[in-house]
Amino acid sequence: MNICTFASGSRGNCALVWHKNTYILIDAGISMRRIVNNLKKLGLEAGQITSILITHEHTDHISGLPMLMKHFKIPMFASGGTARSIARRGVLPDGYISVFETGRTFGVGDMEICSFETPHDTAESVGFTLSAGGRKLAFTTDLGHVSPKVEQAVMGCDTVVLESNHDIEMLKAGSYPYMTKVRILGKRGHLSNDAGGEFASRLVEGGTKKIMLAHLSRDNNTSELAFSTVSGKLLEAGIKTGSDMELHIAPANEMSPLLDI
Repeated sequence: MNICTFASGSRGNCALVWHKNTYILIDAGISMRRIVNNLKKLGLEAGQITSILITHEHTDHISGLPMLMKHFKIPMFASGGTARSIARRGVLPDGYISVFETGRTFGVGDMEICSFETPHDTAESVGFTLSAGGRKLAFTTDLGHVSPKVEQAVMGCDTVVLESNHDIEMLKAGSYPYMTKVRILGKRGHLSNDAGGEFASRLVEGGTKKIMLAHLSRDNNTSELAFSTVSGKLLEAGIKTGSDMELHIAPANEMSPLLDI
């Protein structure tokens, strides 16, 4: 099983996970053209995509869906709350998205998918675990805090894509409106570098070998700061990046390197 992110940040989010002949997009918050071009770089065509898993209805996660549906009619899966919210907003007609019950496991091709509730300011946002070939990946971004449900779902996964959205002091001192800062720092906002690092330490102690930090803020974070903060939290727990585990960064606006799960 492999993963490659096509974009990860406030301007768009999309990732590809695959195993054998099953190719799954997680979110489609960038243009269809960018998705198609990135697939070509991997030697793939959009028609080979098995399905799209949607985490939630914010624009940076779904903006590419209408054109993908128009040209390729790829099966899409989302929670009931997310599907209804997308339909109400007129992004896609009602009935275009297959609804799953959050917490229930279902199969897509060669993979087993399970969703879990994430604390974010949406109708019914979720993260996913994807299992195939004896390996397990967790994809969890856009969470204001690490809830017990998130921790239970993600603990023990071989590889975790984990939000590391902002540096708290950069956010507080930055130019965002006060209420935006309150939202991001809230329990249904976004995960900071410090909180991500603390969770990463627990994950590695629970058996995780690879972590990719994702959804970094363009204005309130840098790749270097996220990496140093999280690796520092890991070191405080006696975990050395590079020898005890692998720590990677998902670029905001370009493809990440392929990660073997």
